[in-house]
Amino acid sequence: MSEVRVIPGLSFLFPGQGSQKIGMGTDWAEAFPVARAVFDEADEVLGFSVSRLCWEGPEEELQLTANLQPAIVTTSVAMLRVLEERGVQASSVAGHSLGEYSALVAARSLSLADALRLVRRRGELMQEAVPVGVGAMAAILSLTADEVAAIADEASNEDELCRLANLNSPDQTVVAGHRSAVERAIELAQGRGARRALMLPVSAPFHSPLMEPARVGLTPMLEETSFADPIIPVICNADASPVTTGVAARDALIRQIDSPVRWVESIEYLAGPGGAERYAEVGPGSVLTGLVRKILGVRPSGMGKPEGLDDLVSELCGSTEE
Repeated sequence: MSEVRVIPGLSFLFPGQGSQKIGMGTDWAEAFPVARAVFDEADEVLGFSVSRLCWEGPEEELQLTANLQPAIVTTSVAMLRVLEERGVQASSVAGHSLGEYSALVAARSLSLADALRLVRRRGELMQEAVPVGVGAMAAILSLTADEVAAIADEASNEDELCRLANLNSPDQTVVAGHRSAVERAIELAQGRGARRALMLPVSAPFHSPLMEPARVGLTPMLEETSFADPIIPVICNADASPVTTGVAARDALIRQIDSPVRWVESIEYLAGPGGAERYAEVGPGSVLTGLVRKILGVRPSGMGKPEGLDDLVSELCGSTEE
């Protein structure tokens, strides 16, 4: 492996749920032994073939939250290891929801094995926290976060709540809560000029107060897990600010479970004075690439195909040299 060098002004971004597809990571595992080794380790740690789920499905099994979370982390870290093998290390990292675990692996704060065990249990607890059909999430487009927050408050009552869950871009905010309250929020948003307001195909109201049982359930496991001080700043979802110690990284993951994902503020922090100039989405899909383009007006690099690795490395290093 080449010596890993921190590239000033480069930030890695790691995706969460919603970025998956059958076949993810297959070409990278076939082309690079270091990527294949990540899938092999994941299979051993988890005690089932997460690699098979990533590469072959079936989709209904992959989509189960307890499977999907470790599958995305595995694929993201496999791609990360290829970049590291080429000597590329970002100077900062961030991850969207689940992606914060991949970011902590990239920052050497959390081992891959520990991250996989944690997200497997995280997925189980998040699914168990609210009975299927009781909770829901909806995306509201073209209204500001403040406008959506007011709608969520209005849609809530003493028995049913609706809260901001993901502040994804200036014109895309996700709410979560009891299904009836979320349905009322959709109607209110449509009546107030939202370009779109639609229910999301998810199985639980993630990042809402209804996830408190999952936070309580995962906290002991997080507290028993070893977290090293990150070697580079990790921008956490809960605060949209960097964690620089292992203790802070663990605390951020605890609070993240039932707190909103402050993605807009996280990216704005990264882009602040002396911050990131280039971004790369390291993982399956291109969800974060679209969000960053809306937030900053710049397009991050994507992993693409293995045959484009040389060009990608040159692009990330800010050089056209081979």
